[in-house]
Amino acid sequence: MSRLKVLIVEGNTHEENLKFQKLSNQPQSFNFKDNIKKYYPNTEIDIVNPSTENETAKFIPQLNKYDGIIWGGSTMNIYDNTIEIRRQIDFAKKLFEFEKKIFAICWGLQLIVTASGGEVKKSNTGTQVGIAIDIELTHDGLNHPVYKSKLKKFTTPAFNFDEVVKVPNNSVHLAFNKTNKIQGLAFKSGKCSIWGLQYHPEIHYDYMIRLINDRREKLIKKKCFKNDEEINHHIQFIKKERDLLDDDFRLLEIKNWLQNINGN
Repeated sequence: MSRLKVLIVEGNTHEENLKFQKLSNQPQSFNFKDNIKKYYPNTEIDIVNPSTENETAKFIPQLNKYDGIIWGGSTMNIYDNTIEIRRQIDFAKKLFEFEKKIFAICWGLQLIVTASGGEVKKSNTGTQVGIAIDIELTHDGLNHPVYKSKLKKFTTPAFNFDEVVKVPNNSVHLAFNKTNKIQGLAFKSGKCSIWGLQYHPEIHYDYMIRLINDRREKLIKKKCFKNDEEINHHIQFIKKERDLLDDDFRLLEIKNWLQNINGN
């Protein structure tokens, strides 16, 4: 395949992306765009925001042109059932009518699981604030192409308060840790083949630290941390992990998915 064509689905609303742009000068979906270009510089990339009314209408007739679809993260909670969330679920169900390969990240995994008959709830085993510690591959994960060349146990960027508690039929459990039983999942929904991760390989630790600093008050209010001192200690821990993590290793799942849709 000479030139990949990828559709990135923006999980955040337009209003939320304006906040992200103040932190990084670009919407969240551009993290994927930059990483795709690192491995396949000539990739043709489009971005759709299904939360915006009528925006998906122009993409549905041309879905067959894409080699793969990435569904990214969001600050929303699936159980809130807002109009923006319902629009995203409707778009996901439309995608299932096409024979597509979907890479679903964090919110993307939660959204696609919900649209496929699974269930997502607020986590009762803790939160992943900027980092997911000691994710471990299952037997199936060790043999799945998304984890080709990945260590059996690893730590990686993550940020989530919710978790998948019921998986769709025919799901293959790929990875877990103490916080979230479902860290990696593969399944089919309609004609689509989905690889899903609960963490964020596309986001660097430095950006996660900026997010934590921006959300200090909310994180304390949510009782993720007792006070600023505890947050500062957590940030220092992330900085140590940042210095140990090689970017190519962090991005390995993205690289593996791109190779898969490229026929390699």
